[in-house]
Amino acid sequence: MGRVRVATVLVLALLASLGVSARAAAAPAYPFQNPRLPVAVRVDDLLDRLTLDEKLLLLHQSQSAIPRLGIPYFKNGTEALHGVGWSNSYTDNWNQVLAEGTVFPQAVGLASTWDPALIRKVGAAVGDEVRGYNSIDPVVWGTQVWAPVVNLLRDPRWGRNEEGYSEDPLLTGAISTAYGKGLQGDHPVYLKTAPVLKHYLAYNNETNRHTNSSNLPPRVKHEYDEAAFRPAIAANAATGVMGSYNLVNGRPTHVDAELYATVRSWTNKELYNVSDAFGPQAIRDPQHYYDTLDQAYAAMLRAGLDSFTIDGSDSAPMVAELKSALAKGLLTEADVDRSVRRALTIRIRLGQLDPDGGPYGRIGADVIDSPAHRALNRKTAAAAMVLLKNKTLPLDAARTKKIAVIGPLHDQLFSDWYGGNMPYQVTPLDGIRERVGGQGAVTGVEGLDRVTFRDTTTGRYLTATGTGGGDNIVGTTAPSPASRWDVNDWMGDYSTLRNADNGRYLTGNFGPFTTSSERPTGWFVQQQFRFEAQADGTYLIEYVGYETHESWYPFRENFVTVTADGTVGTGTRAQASRFARDVVTDGAAGAAAAARGADAAVVVVGSNPFIYGRENHDRANTDLGASQQALIAAVTAANPNTVVVLEDSYPTTMDSQPDTLLWTTHAGSETGHALADVLFGDHNPSGRLTQTWYRSTADLPPDLFNYDIISSGQTYLYNRSEPLYAFGHGLSYATFRYSDIRARTAGGTVTVDVDVTNIGRRAGDEVVQLYTHQRTSRDPVPLKQLRAFEKVTLKPGRTTTVRFTVPVADLAHWDVTRSRWVVEASDYELLVGASSDDIRQRATVRVAGEKIPPRDLSRPTRAENFDGYAGVRLVDESKITGTAVSATAPGAWIRFAGADLGRRTGTFTATTAKATPGAGTIEIRLDSPTGRLVGTATVASTSDVYTYATATAPLTGATGAHDVYLVLGPDLRLATFSIT
Repeated sequence: MGRVRVATVLVLALLASLGVSARAAAAPAYPFQNPRLPVAVRVDDLLDRLTLDEKLLLLHQSQSAIPRLGIPYFKNGTEALHGVGWSNSYTDNWNQVLAEGTVFPQAVGLASTWDPALIRKVGAAVGDEVRGYNSIDPVVWGTQVWAPVVNLLRDPRWGRNEEGYSEDPLLTGAISTAYGKGLQGDHPVYLKTAPVLKHYLAYNNETNRHTNSSNLPPRVKHEYDEAAFRPAIAANAATGVMGSYNLVNGRPTHVDAELYATVRSWTNKELYNVSDAFGPQAIRDPQHYYDTLDQAYAAMLRAGLDSFTIDGSDSAPMVAELKSALAKGLLTEADVDRSVRRALTIRIRLGQLDPDGGPYGRIGADVIDSPAHRALNRKTAAAAMVLLKNKTLPLDAARTKKIAVIGPLHDQLFSDWYGGNMPYQVTPLDGIRERVGGQGAVTGVEGLDRVTFRDTTTGRYLTATGTGGGDNIVGTTAPSPASRWDVNDWMGDYSTLRNADNGRYLTGNFGPFTTSSERPTGWFVQQQFRFEAQADGTYLIEYVGYETHESWYPFRENFVTVTADGTVGTGTRAQASRFARDVVTDGAAGAAAAARGADAAVVVVGSNPFIYGRENHDRANTDLGASQQALIAAVTAANPNTVVVLEDSYPTTMDSQPDTLLWTTHAGSETGHALADVLFGDHNPSGRLTQTWYRSTADLPPDLFNYDIISSGQTYLYNRSEPLYAFGHGLSYATFRYSDIRARTAGGTVTVDVDVTNIGRRAGDEVVQLYTHQRTSRDPVPLKQLRAFEKVTLKPGRTTTVRFTVPVADLAHWDVTRSRWVVEASDYELLVGASSDDIRQRATVRVAGEKIPPRDLSRPTRAENFDGYAGVRLVDESKITGTAVSATAPGAWIRFAGADLGRRTGTFTATTAKATPGAGTIEIRLDSPTGRLVGTATVASTSDVYTYATATAPLTGATGAHDVYLVLGPDLRLATFSIT
């Protein structure tokens, strides 16, 4: 087995020590081992046989064997986002064990297919390979998988954009459900793998991810963030969720009982929810939510998380803390049993406690990187490509004899942090050469500038001395081949420097620097630099490795310095050396020369998934690197028959758009084959964007932490700026006509029929998309919202009728006045087209819903259910559940629109807390934050943020219909109020 090189004898010895043996169809010794019994009966039997100490072991990610009952070791958490990625070594949890199987396109690429049936096949293939690896080593490769990621791609600056599917909850739900179903398999009881959805909830930033609180007003929470997770859980396509690192409305997700109660309400299946790595410990530090770990761990279990991902394979520290919690009465054995029951349910459904391993136990290593999976990978990679703009494609193979394949990604492929190693690679250059064959000449040109860096003060050149970790870069008085560097500006303003003499990358740990790295990689990517141009034409070189800014080291300036004796190190900006950047070889000019003599040029540019944005590192902007943009400009000027292939993981901005632009995410081993299939028309592009591509970073909210997409106008749902490329956009080599829309409402369902005809000369796939817009509403509603889609295949001249059926209930939005879903009576526009901004057919139906009545503030009203706000944040009402409102700025206010205050002056009553000394105030005003003051409530100090008291105030002139504004003083928390 070349894919996983293990010493068989050592592995068998380890398995034996962990209670893992070869499966045999022996008669069950206990009822819990009997496959003929219902799962619940088997779980009950086993739970009754376990001691408390044994139960506690089952709460860990690394579940020890219980030899007396014949229960083997069990491991949570094989990464399987777009193929089997990695797991951790049992003996050294910091050591990743990387798979070498089928690496499919990144998750955002999978979703770009808009093809749930295809993605279900991909999930099935990945599930098979998980089982294949498990058959080799069940200790390392567990069958509970941490995938898919369904966090919404709200903001493309998120460092983990590549891991998610879409900014839209419906599309995210459809793709995650398909992938999860594939991972699980088709058996009604047993699971091929047990997928876990990541990361619950409202997790879309890496900066301060352990301490940032996502502000989720109720509508955003229910209509947007929860809506992405619900479909897969409701369809039983996932077996649980993973808690996210962040806080939501002031409370760590790992201890938010409301969150996990909501998730469990979506299904009648037993869910097994897990923590993220280090998440339980973070509750104490850095979140400081509980003072001790036993408090934190007890709160996590009670909230509804069932497994601790901490301390590698060592469960002893967790067991000690849980025993302390039990002794202090913070936790009961019933709490333990509840979570253990969930763990056992999943293990039995996985077949682990069956004598023969269950129906999926026979899958072996032969499925890994099988020919069938390679073929599926090629098909998926082609289907994921999105033709954004087109003047050139498809290339005519008969007329295209000479092709120049150009760019930093023309002859290399990348995996990512959650991808495995590729067992083989078909690069763009490989794929195009193979497609053209002997009939033409294909040349490859990287197109990078080769430069020297000379410190203008000392006259010394940055020079490599070797490839070892001790071979420090020095400043030499004269240049040599080792003083030459190939520079690539990747994304934003982050660059790498590869030594032209030894082919290794400049790398360091705040200096000294070496060229010991073959490629940029690792948790801390130490090969990243930034050039800062100076007025005199020189450059400062800033080291921007260790970009994750871990809490255990202080941020400091790190600019490259050269001393008089040639020592190279780092210092502050004031100490930085000024470098003359002298070009030895002009990469863009060389690329243009190659393109000028070619029948066609293919420029492959894009990102490295380890540079300028990934887990624990957000991006400041979405720009393609300057050198890559210059390369595109030079080549397109030299050859008008140029195709630009953009290979990266998120919406990307450029100073100018090329005439032909094909986007692909990092698409795995078959990238080159798939690209050639699309370029030459063997595959008609059918991918569609799953995110809005903005014209510039300026079109995004200035605050990455703003999760309120409604008030801030984020995503295609609420953003009014003109996009560069809209959500759902993607071109084809075929042309499709939409006609004869028919719509009706009956039996609680809206039905839409539309005819789609291929009027082009090529067969092709069209993604027909249905959006709705509610014309009238009490509340702000989306500009348009995806309700359904279907991918159809049509030959030239053929017509098909696409039918969409949308339950009227799906048109509901969250009514903050009554805390429930509501379908309002309104005309609803039905918009059918090829993208969110390419609507081809329209119809309107009247939906006989209800009218939201005026607010009745005489009933207790939760402060979080406001209609508008300024200068406030949502906070935890208690450590367990509930949300309150707190001011963050002077003059902070919340608005309650359309309130009917009746005919008599009343009394304002509020439930408030104030930890700081002294009294605070709540002003009650009408119709604006500075409108008529009708009362002021004095809020007394309660000495604790979780201790609430009642504050009251008489009201004068508070009658009739008004918008009511509550203007909050500093340091207080408002949970509920009423006006009677």
